[in-house]
Formats: sequence, structure tokens, C-alpha cells
Amino acid sequence: MRVLKAIIVENDIETIKQFKKFEVENSVLFSIIEIVQNTNNLADLVNNHNPDLLIVSLDEINFDENTLSNLNVQKPKLVIISKDKDFAFDAYKQNAIDFLIKPISPSNFIISLYKIIKWIDMEVVYQNETIGKIKAVNTPQQNFEFLAIASVDKIDLIRKKDIICCKADGKYTEFYAINAIKLISSRNLGEYSLSLDNNFFRIHHSYFINIRYVEKIIKKDGLYCEMSNGLVLPVAKRRQEEFIKFINL
Repeated sequence: MRVLKAIIVENDIETIKQFKKFEVENSVLFSIIEIVQNTNNLADLVNNHNPDLLIVSLDEINFDENTLSNLNVQKPKLVIISKDKDFAFDAYKQNAIDFLIKPISPSNFIISLYKIIKWIDMEVVYQNETIGKIKAVNTPQQNFEFLAIASVDKIDLIRKKDIICCKADGKYTEFYAINAIKLISSRNLGEYSLSLDNNFFRIHHSYFINIRYVEKIIKKDGLYCEMSNGLVLPVAKRRQEEFIKFINL
């Protein structure tokens, strides 16, 4: 079962209590990352936490499509809530998956969550089909230079030689590339292990690094790689000997 991680924008205490109670009773389905009372720093919150779901109240809160215009992660699915049913039209103008009237009915909210899960699963199926077509073209003889990075709502193609490192983040993978580019994939790190070229080494369960961008090796309280973008990443103890051989130290 997929647990949907949510950020909630709400300033009504009773509605907040409802969502917190629902989280306790349905922890296998729903998890609250943070609850905020306005949209002032919403884009930063979404970029930092990469939620699956954004729940926004339109009661005394300003929200429109420009609020999330500066995201570097996939746009979360949107559920709009209000005590006024006249906001339903505004909700669907914002491409909301659902609109719920306060007080929130737990059964109606569960239906909304399952709609979102189904929507995400359909997007994943589409991505898998698209990536399959890319892999079909990517024969060993062609030495395909691009990597397909699938997020929930798009697929980015990036040159493998431009990737500095990859980091596991639960069910997601973060890709750090040159020119301060950061991409987040909805696939886990292990799924990319066979797609990276011979310049990549898995220094840790959570990290692949591109040897091209190692600035220095730090030998203090363990072994660390300082990358060209400033990230300092640990080399797992059980991988240190193999890593040293790999870079011919």
C-alpha cells in the first residue's frame, strides 16, 4: 500500500484536528509532512519535502496556479477543501484531483486518496512504457549517452557524463548534475544501477558517484568523497577497499 505524504495549508483548528486524527487512524495510507497556515513559503516546502499530495483550504487563504510555479520537484497532486461549495469551480480550474466540503467526511477523503493513488499508478505505467521504448533503442552497440529520469509528471533525459552523483531518498532518487541541476526520480536508486556507465561507483547503499567529479578523497574518521558541487559523501566501510582499487589509489 502506498503511503501518501501530504502538506496541508489550513488555518482552521477543527479541520486540522480532523486531519491529524485521520492520520493516526490511517497511517498505512496517509502521512502529514507539515501543516501551514498560508502559502507564503509553499513552493520552498514542496521543493524540500517532495510531497505526493497538497491539501489546500480556500477559506481565507490565497492560492492559485502561480503559487507553485517555481518547483524543481514533481508537482504534488492537489485536493482543495472549503466550507463553501461555490469554490468547487475554482478547485477544478487549479487541476485539483478532488474538492471536499468541510467538515471533511473521512469516507470521502479516503475516496480522494484512492483517486490519487490510481492517478499516480497510471502515470507510472505510462512512464514504464515510455522508458521501455527508450531502452529498446538503447542497444549495447549504441552506447546510449542519455539516462531517462522519470518523475511522477514527466521524463527528463540527461547526459550520463553530466551527472555528478545520485542519492537514494526512500522510494525516490535524487540526481545532482552540472550547472546546479537537481532532478528527482520516482524510481529507487537500485533501478538505475545497470544504466550508469563505468565511471560510476556505488560508494554507499544510498550513493552512486561519478568519478569524473571527485575533487578530493578525505581520510578522517572514515573515507569521504568531496564532489565538484560541494557535496561530501561517505564511503561505506565494506566498500572502501573496492573503491580504492577502482580509483587506482
